Amino acid sequence: MTMVDVARGVGIVLLAIQVWLLLVLLVRLMPGYSRRPPIAPRTTPRTDTTVTVMVTTLNEVNRVAPCLEGLMQQQAPLLEVLVVDSRSTDGTRELVQAFADRDPRIRLVTDEPLPPGWVGKVWALENGLREAKGDWVLGIDADTVPAPGLVGAVVDAVEQDRYDVASFSPQFRDQTAAERFVQPAMLCTLVYRCGAAGATQPPPDRVLANGQCFIARRDLLLKHGGYSCAKTSWCDDVTLARHLAANGARVGFLDGSNIIQVRSYASLGEMWREWGRSFDLKDATPMWRRWLDVALVWAVQGLPLPILLVLGALIATGVVNPMTSPNAMLWQALLLVNGSALFIRLFMLVALSGSYAERGLSFWLSWLSDLAAAWRLTLSTAKRPKAWRGRSFERLAAS
Repeated sequence: MTMVDVARGVGIVLLAIQVWLLLVLLVRLMPGYSRRPPIAPRTTPRTDTTVTVMVTTLNEVNRVAPCLEGLMQQQAPLLEVLVVDSRSTDGTRELVQAFADRDPRIRLVTDEPLPPGWVGKVWALENGLREAKGDWVLGIDADTVPAPGLVGAVVDAVEQDRYDVASFSPQFRDQTAAERFVQPAMLCTLVYRCGAAGATQPPPDRVLANGQCFIARRDLLLKHGGYSCAKTSWCDDVTLARHLAANGARVGFLDGSNIIQVRSYASLGEMWREWGRSFDLKDATPMWRRWLDVALVWAVQGLPLPILLVLGALIATGVVNPMTSPNAMLWQALLLVNGSALFIRLFMLVALSGSYAERGLSFWLSWLSDLAAAWRLTLSTAKRPKAWRGRSFERLAAS
C-alpha cells in the first residue's frame, strides 16, 4: 500500500465525518445572525418589582470586594443582597460585614452544614433561596464586577422577551496574555456545542447558562424544588436551566458583556484546572451527546488547521495533486471543507471579541490553541472531578 493509498483512505473517512459535523455546526450557529445585541445598563430605578441578589462565598476575601462595591451602586428593583458564606476562614466574613454596615441591603448569611449529596455552592444557593424575599432571585458570583444599572437591566431583558429564567454572558477582564491565547478557544467550544448568546431559545437539552449572572422568578424556583435538581452537579447553572426548560419554563441566554465583568482565575494554570474540570457540562448532558460534542469540536475546530498544513505539505512535496491526480476531487473537497471550518473559526474571533475587555495579539492568535482546547474538553469528558476551588467532593465523584 502506497502513501497515496493511505492518504486517500484517511481523507475519505475524515471528509465524511467533517461534512456531517460541519453541517451540524452551521445549524447551531445560524440563529446567531439574528441574536439580540448586548444588554445595556438601566439608568433609572424601577419600583414595580423586587430582586434579591445572592452571592455565595468560601474564602473570597481577595475577590469579593469589587462585586459588593458594584452591588452597592444598584438602584431599585434591588431589594436585598444575601451573601451566603460557607464558614470562610480568610476574613471574607469580616469584609462582608463591613460592607453590610455601609449598606443595610447587604446581609451576611451562614449556610447550614453541608448535607450528604450536595455540592457546596448549590447548597449555599438553596440556603439563600430560603431567605430571599424578592420577586426575582439573581445569582451573582463573587468574582464578578456588576456595572451600575445591572439589576434593572436584567429584569428589563427577561420581561421584554417574556423569559422566566435567564443568564448573561460576561466580559472577561484582567487576563494574562497566556489566558487570552487559550481561554477564547475553550469558550468557542461552548458556542460550537450550544449556540450563540442572545439567539433564539434552543431545545431544552441544548440550553446554555452562566451562573455568574443568573436570574429566575423566585416562585418558579420554589415550585420546581429550588436548586435540588442540581445538588450534585458540577455545572449547576446549566443543569438547573435545562431542568426548568424541560418543565416548560422559557429560558434565555443573553449577552451581558456591557453589564458584568469577571476575572474568574488568577492564571492560565488555574483556568485550565478549574474551568476545564466541568466545561464539558457532564451533569447536564447525556454521555453519548458529550462524546458527540467532543467529536464535533475535534472535527471542525481542532483538526482543520493541522489537516490543511498536512495537505499543504503533501501537495508541496508532490505526494498528492489536487488538480490532475485521480483523487483530485477528494483533495479539493478536503481543502474546501477544512478551509471553510477555519474561516468560520476566524469569524468567531470577531463575534467573541466584545466578550474581552483586553484583547491584543494573543487573543487574535487564540485559534492556534484550538488543539489544546479540544484536548482539554476530551480530558474533562473522560474524568469526573473531585474538587473545585477548595471544596472536596470525593463522595460525589465516586458516585
